[in-house]
Amino acid sequence: MAAIALCNAADLVEGRDAVPFDVVYAGQTCRAFAIRFQGRPHAYLNRCTHVAMELDYQPNRFFDDSGQWLLCATHGAAYRPDTGACAGGPCRGGLVRIELAEHDGVVHWHTAYNLQPVEF
Repeated sequence: MAAIALCNAADLVEGRDAVPFDVVYAGQTCRAFAIRFQGRPHAYLNRCTHVAMELDYQPNRFFDDSGQWLLCATHGAAYRPDTGACAGGPCRGGLVRIELAEHDGVVHWHTAYNLQPVEF
């Protein structure tokens, strides 16, 4: 697995806007997003498990008003920010997780066999 710099650690503010990025997943370019929850960075493919559409209701906005859940704007599926697991609503399983690491003030994401960086 390769580590790719995603953003400065300070760009991920607890319960606030996500940092978007693109990945290749199953041969298709897809949006992904990184957030901070309970002090740790987390990242997921921006694809609801109910219907394969992006979750955010405004650009880079995924948290509900309480800052405790990630919500799909289309049908209200709720996901746990720390695991991506379905927490309620019409989800079919959890979000596709992307491994992150934070060190020296930078957040990196790790490629896997089914997630690759988009090459321009």
